[in-house]
Amino acid sequence: METVRVLLEAAAQVLEQGGLDGLTTNAVAARAGVSIGSLYQYFPNKQALLATLIAEEQRQHRNTLQSAVDEARGLPLAAGLRHLLRAAIGRQTRRPELARALDYAETQLPMDEMLADTATAQRSELARFLAPHAGAIADQDLERAAGDALVIARALIDAAEADGSAVRDPVGLEDRVLRAVRGYLGDLGSDPFASERHKRV
Repeated sequence: METVRVLLEAAAQVLEQGGLDGLTTNAVAARAGVSIGSLYQYFPNKQALLATLIAEEQRQHRNTLQSAVDEARGLPLAAGLRHLLRAAIGRQTRRPELARALDYAETQLPMDEMLADTATAQRSELARFLAPHAGAIADQDLERAAGDALVIARALIDAAEADGSAVRDPVGLEDRVLRAVRGYLGDLGSDPFASERHKRV
């Protein structure tokens, strides 16, 4: 529904400018150009707004990974992993202030089940990409290998988000995460796109 979309975008903008402390239903209604009563027809409080924003962000993360896996099928392992990382980092750094606020909000709301479902879906998607490369991966339990690789990647991306380097140097972040993930997977082959850093900066 268009009104819901407008309210969620308004909430995202308020979060980007004022963080969680600045997020109030009055601020969101004013930014959206609707009455507070209209907002309450869809969201009874700011927690409901946050929960819906987080759910939408998680849905888009899942869709981004699924599309990237579809595009990376058939590529060499290193090249495919680089493609997946580029998509994930690009998604995460598109609106960095919003991403940081929502990452923190995830820890404050009872959303464990939804986040677990997202993690399971992402693990399955990465395992789908890894399947044709099983011979090059040390751990033959591909679901486990995919889950561990996602944890490694998420930790490094979150740290880079926190210190600002994800936005300042996304290509450098891509290189660092790729080295860590390939090292974990046991992939010792060459990266056909390793010289791309010099082409893109």
